[in-house]
Amino acid sequence: MPVATGMTTLGPVGAATPAFGTTDSAAAVAEAVRLEELGYATVWVPGGQGDNGALVPELVRATRRITVVNGILSVDRVRAADVAARYRDLAATHPGRWLPGLGGAHGARPLATLSAYLDELDAVVPAAQRVLSALGPRMLELARDRARAAYPFLVTPDYVASARELLGPDTGLAVLTTVVADPDPVRARDTVRSGSLRFLAGVPGYAANFRRMGFTAADTADLSDRLIDGVTAHGDFDTVVARLREYRSAGADQVVVSLDGLPREWQRDLVTALA
Repeated sequence: MPVATGMTTLGPVGAATPAFGTTDSAAAVAEAVRLEELGYATVWVPGGQGDNGALVPELVRATRRITVVNGILSVDRVRAADVAARYRDLAATHPGRWLPGLGGAHGARPLATLSAYLDELDAVVPAAQRVLSALGPRMLELARDRARAAYPFLVTPDYVASARELLGPDTGLAVLTTVVADPDPVRARDTVRSGSLRFLAGVPGYAANFRRMGFTAADTADLSDRLIDGVTAHGDFDTVVARLREYRSAGADQVVVSLDGLPREWQRDLVTALA
């Protein structure tokens, strides 16, 4: 598997958890410390409607080695000047510990919007220290040219293989994956259908990417078994690990596991299994 040199400090498995989206910063800090002790090398702070970067300095200062990444800061809502100021402060005291994850450009020209935003950051936040949310080929190309890594969600291993080919060997690829710890496939799929997929399936960017991956309009509209099985991991522990290894084998440098609802022992054992 290609090894992206830009991803060497992020490790093979990252953690995303609702705890980092809470307004209770003490709970979020405690969770970051716990995940660091379990062996996670990277924690991903979930996106939102506002500036979720405000929690970042607390997470960085409370931990010793983990990398903190936003997944993602919306460039439509968070000023580039604010990202640059926060990055400058943390780089002075904790260099390399925070990577701004950026995306969320909407409107008529999202690619141009994001490119202009990156232009504003260039003087302070180098390309090697930022991550871009990316699904389509043009966004992946932008990540290749102007970021350390691309960060897709709800994708198949085949998509990962294609993305790796487009990105080349020197740009990282961190894939956010929904995991359901349930050996009953019917129940597991129902759990997925009740989550974020039912909202995201109608978002134009995700819908277009489902089509590119070969899913039909009916798959997307019905949240079919085929779609769910294609873009998530569910089953018992060994089945989930095998599935996540498919993403790694296809070219993902890091699998970012959504820990919501996962047993505590799984959260620990996944680090060892995917190392």
